[in-house]
Amino acid sequence: MSGFLLPRGKTATWYRTTALADGITRIDEPAIKPFYRCNIWHVRGRDRDLLVDFGLGAVPLRRQVPLLSERDLIAVASHTHFDHIGAAHEFECCHVHAAEADILASPDNARTLAADFLDDAMFDALPPAPFEYHSYRIAPPACIVTLEDGEIIDLGDRRFEVIHTPGHSPGGIALWEAASGTLISGDLIYDGPLIEDVYHSNLDDYAASMRRLRELPARIVHGGHFPSFSGARLHAMIDEWRRSHAL
Repeated sequence: MSGFLLPRGKTATWYRTTALADGITRIDEPAIKPFYRCNIWHVRGRDRDLLVDFGLGAVPLRRQVPLLSERDLIAVASHTHFDHIGAAHEFECCHVHAAEADILASPDNARTLAADFLDDAMFDALPPAPFEYHSYRIAPPACIVTLEDGEIIDLGDRRFEVIHTPGHSPGGIALWEAASGTLISGDLIYDGPLIEDVYHSNLDDYAASMRRLRELPARIVHGGHFPSFSGARLHAMIDEWRRSHAL
């Protein structure tokens, strides 16, 4: 059922961009409540840019955020839940870990979790018409390129290592720039309530991925949701998570 008590947002203001340090811009959808609001990360490189995640896709992303059409760009999905891949099809190719390439190629509402989470609870204002819950579908990208652990995404003057971080989902990845101590962590960890119990989550994998990220000398972390935080905060959150789960 459509959210008949909620107002409609406006196309022109659906996306918000916030420039951070180190050539990184956060793009998000402020009418979506914080718990459900995906961070879309844009990284400026010398030769090409990087985009990590794509939001809900209810409003065209590239048309409303000119930053994303200015230069050659590598598009990467941190994982394939609906709030992160909705607009992935707007980009020529989308990179994703091999363990979730099949979901990205056929992103039905059940496997992407839209069937479980897409309702009024997500929004302060609904996307503009013609958006309706019952007709929400994610289109697959025309080209999918698979990623594996240890691969390097090269922007010319910046290099991000792919770190496979299963646990939240089997093909979750983080991106690590050792030179700047920058971690783009996806949904494995962010500074808010974590989701560990969806249909393809695995706590043993989660613990192993947490241990791996704990070893990184991170300076700044840009998560899949909520504000960015320090490497010290990352380590403290991982330590607390492991204590609370006895893992």
